[in-house]
Amino acid sequence: MNAPIPPRPIRALPDQLVSQIAAGEVVERPSAVVKELLENALDAGASQVTVRLEEGGVKRICITDNGKGIPPEQMPLALERHATSKIASLDDLENVGTLGFRGEALASIASVAVVTLTSRTADAAHAWELQGSHLGTVVPSSGAPGTTVNAQDLYYNTPARRKFLKSEQTEFGHCAEVVRRIALARPDVAFTLTHNGRTVDHWMASDMARRSAQILGEAFAEARIAIDEASGVLRLHGFAGLPTASKARADCQYFYVNGRFVRDKLLVHAVRAAYEDVLHGDRFPSYVLALELDPALVDVNVHPSKIEVRFRDSRAVHQFVFHAVQRALAQTSATAHGNIPAPLPAAQTLGGDVPLGGHAWRPQQQTSFGAMMNPTYTPTFSPSPFGSRDGGGVAQSTERYGALFADPEPPRAAGQAAPYTMPQPTSYTATAAALAHEEFPLGFALAQLHGIYILAQNSKGLVLVDMHAAHERILYEQLKNALDAQIAGTDMQVQALLIPVTFYADPVEVGTVQEHGDTLAALGFDIAVLSPTTLAVRAVPSLLKNADAQTRARDVLRDVREFGGSRVLIERRNELLGTLACHTAVRANRILTTPEMNALLRQMESTERADQCNHGRPTWVQVEISALDKLFLRGQ
Repeated sequence: MNAPIPPRPIRALPDQLVSQIAAGEVVERPSAVVKELLENALDAGASQVTVRLEEGGVKRICITDNGKGIPPEQMPLALERHATSKIASLDDLENVGTLGFRGEALASIASVAVVTLTSRTADAAHAWELQGSHLGTVVPSSGAPGTTVNAQDLYYNTPARRKFLKSEQTEFGHCAEVVRRIALARPDVAFTLTHNGRTVDHWMASDMARRSAQILGEAFAEARIAIDEASGVLRLHGFAGLPTASKARADCQYFYVNGRFVRDKLLVHAVRAAYEDVLHGDRFPSYVLALELDPALVDVNVHPSKIEVRFRDSRAVHQFVFHAVQRALAQTSATAHGNIPAPLPAAQTLGGDVPLGGHAWRPQQQTSFGAMMNPTYTPTFSPSPFGSRDGGGVAQSTERYGALFADPEPPRAAGQAAPYTMPQPTSYTATAAALAHEEFPLGFALAQLHGIYILAQNSKGLVLVDMHAAHERILYEQLKNALDAQIAGTDMQVQALLIPVTFYADPVEVGTVQEHGDTLAALGFDIAVLSPTTLAVRAVPSLLKNADAQTRARDVLRDVREFGGSRVLIERRNELLGTLACHTAVRANRILTTPEMNALLRQMESTERADQCNHGRPTWVQVEISALDKLFLRGQ
């Protein structure tokens, strides 16, 4: 064990030691130096920035910008602790509009590295240079307008810190990632990154679309959705990757708040929740999103690295981001590449059972919220209404082919017969003009493969559709829409517990109940405080009446505390509807006629999120003619 430290008198620390302690918070590794210096360059109005690194930034970090520069008389202050031009009062601190503002970075860096500061303002005849610290002498120098900060031999005077650094390549990787993050935030600025004399990256000033494609790659550029939504003082813009372009790691997720890269669990949760219906398993989406809001509504002074933020109204921010991303993902790439087709025309309706996958789907006459979530389905084998089939499933009557996949009518009142009826579409032909103008982006069915896949032809080439996954998404969206329409304007259905469920709660959970009682009630939960350490669940939403009340209550309390609301109820509802859609969708080895296959394609084109089933798997893929030509060496 360590020997006890002998008592020492209280005394003021030397300035150098104070700066080195502060450097421990600000200058964690070379990448932290790069971040601070780049933020200073952007705050100075730079339009061109060059980053030069040697040995992963440990030997040398040199950043040059063409910003407004620093007058010679102010250069010593730039290297002094808590000296800054960016804030002057508490009001400025509460409305921070710059990336840096604490006035610690340069002084901290100068305390653990040999720093040379060279700067020239636009009206100066020449540049000026200051080396070492704020105690140094400013001398004339040469250089273009702007500022250069050259930090050499990082941690030369604190060798113990150098032992904690990783390999040269690892440290360079962290530095390069910082440059990428900042370059994504400011596509209007040109960036150059060199390492050991070799240019690694160079990005000219452009826009977000081009810059994100350059940094995240062409794969992201070809599978992304543009987002630009505003509500009051909030604006979200950028690009969200398609679910089919998700990754096994969360290494392509960039979120910015007022131009500052952040890792905020509230924002990450909002985006993840928006992808919930379309993302497969443990995959992670890729995105570059920027949130803009009044600086007074967000606290960026939460952490020394300024990578965490705190919102004044976290619930409003969470809901705005969630709905903005969700609405973007509701689009389908099929309709995005062409015109959204008009709904299938309805000439007449068919009463009785709805044939699905060889079964008649017969929902019992139930209209309440609870009944809708706990329906009784009676699968009965019924003959196909589409006429006789031949061996190939091609020569069929087209009279009623669309009935299988048509939208159901809204639920009727109890006692009415035929709760769902099916519209009957008219026939159409796959003309060359229709294909050329992409009236139907998914094209027209050619055949069925192994009872699983639909082969279709569109203007780009071959379309392959997983018929079960596609039908599953269609049914899932129909069920959600029907349920939403049914409960619109009605109060939350709750189930009072005969015997309240009590459980031990920590002070944070008790405080959440006391502070967010109205929110909990709106979510259908009646939770009472029995003592400083005990909570009682007296009522839950009807949807969760069979779930473990204590577990769900803790989940909701955690969500309300962290995000200002909870999606436990919605997630549970969607889970049940997804299971129902999966079990009801047309099964593999069901031979479909050509009209049936075409009806499914048309329904996909008019269904939100139809690119994936509700498990996140793709429902269709495009094989272009050029790819087929390569397979057969055509033109070679």
